[in-house]
Amino acid sequence: MTLVLGLTGGIASGKSTADAFFRKKGLPIIDSDLIAHQILNVGEAGYLQVIQYFGKKFLNSDQTINRHQLGKVVFSSPEQLAILNKITHPLIFQTIQAKITQNKQAGKQLIIVDAPVLFESGGQKYCDKTLLIAIPEDMQIERLMQRDQLTRQAALNRIKSQMPLAQKIKLADYVVTNTGTIEELEAKLAELLLKLKGEKNGMS
Repeated sequence: MTLVLGLTGGIASGKSTADAFFRKKGLPIIDSDLIAHQILNVGEAGYLQVIQYFGKKFLNSDQTINRHQLGKVVFSSPEQLAILNKITHPLIFQTIQAKITQNKQAGKQLIIVDAPVLFESGGQKYCDKTLLIAIPEDMQIERLMQRDQLTRQAALNRIKSQMPLAQKIKLADYVVTNTGTIEELEAKLAELLLKLKGEKNGMS
């Protein structure tokens, strides 16, 4: 029996570090950010719908979408973000479902679905269990400002566009806090893998 684990967490919370750890363990990762990027490539369904709604003013000279400019608009307007999500989320989860099926057919025992807005988009319905990487908001703001060279307000806008951490904690099956070193996070994730293996063996 295959277990699908939904991996989520606020922006700059450490999901990429968790992904890297799971990859080292040889686990397949379905990266919804990568899929979201691909569906906005020139000529793709998401690209065509975004241009149709938001207009050609968001195109670069080579006809690619100016993701930075589009991001500035949607992360400062909940209404515009909701419209972008309505366009992209069905396409993203259609691809995720196909990749889950491929990995199951390949006999994979544990599949990781990395989705930053897993709960916001209702994506947990595609997963058997969910894992939340959690960090305090002040630490999240500092990491995001540093990582993406954002002002404090821009970082806060991005964080506030996602579901509050307290709400995610209530929805998640497992919560791992990431306030220490990479090694500490990896140790917690290794412990979780053992727990999942034990639970899975108990179910089979």
